[in-house]
Amino acid sequence: MAQPEASNSPRMIAISSGKGGVGKSTVTANIAVAMAEAGLSVGVVDADIYGPSIPRMLGIAATKPAMSLDQKIIPAEAHGVKVISMAMLTDDDAPAILRGPMVTKYLQMFVRQVDWGALDVLLMDLPPGTGDIQLTLAQAFPLSGAVVVSTPQDVSLKIARRGLRMMEQVNVPVLGVIENMSGFTCPSCGTVTHIFHQGGGEAMAQELGVAFLGKVPLEPMVVDCGDEGRPLVQAAPDSPAAE
Repeated sequence: MAQPEASNSPRMIAISSGKGGVGKSTVTANIAVAMAEAGLSVGVVDADIYGPSIPRMLGIAATKPAMSLDQKIIPAEAHGVKVISMAMLTDDDAPAILRGPMVTKYLQMFVRQVDWGALDVLLMDLPPGTGDIQLTLAQAFPLSGAVVVSTPQDVSLKIARRGLRMMEQVNVPVLGVIENMSGFTCPSCGTVTHIFHQGGGEAMAQELGVAFLGKVPLEPMVVDCGDEGRPLVQAAPDSPAAE
């Protein structure tokens, strides 16, 4: 991976999914840490305002952030990655009950009123779907591109197609598709079971003319690492899912 010189105008990349539960935030957290380990200066905006999870996955305590001398929010930092999230601004387990205009206000704040310093890449962990948050980010910020995460089963892929088409309609380049939860290998006999079918993400990428970025298999350790705040790419860098 090329290492661009850090600047105040980082490459802004959205990580999106058509539906929830496909592992998008887990993918985002591990991509961010892998980029940081490769020598890039990386930030993550947890743009899933109603269901923030990035801090937990990176082992960041849900504490109120400090302010800089010029009254900007100082992001939390873990594993070499800077993070801002709604989870840092609300009490633990308290829901964020916000209407659309307030959500837009928070997104603007997360990007423009945070003391990010010099970044190479700013990843946006989007909520699932194709609603206001996705449109706000696409229209208000100069996104360099988007990565679409999906599981291989048909219902997930159908909704992922909509998200991909939406990005194209708002002129955000789709950098590629990641197929998550792509097969489970039995630890006893080595048999691979395709719980959510197989190959759907790659087929969709070929059909729509975008890059296929790879498959991430199901591994119990992915869940354990997320719950414990340990990125899989650090805890088990040689595992199939981390690779």
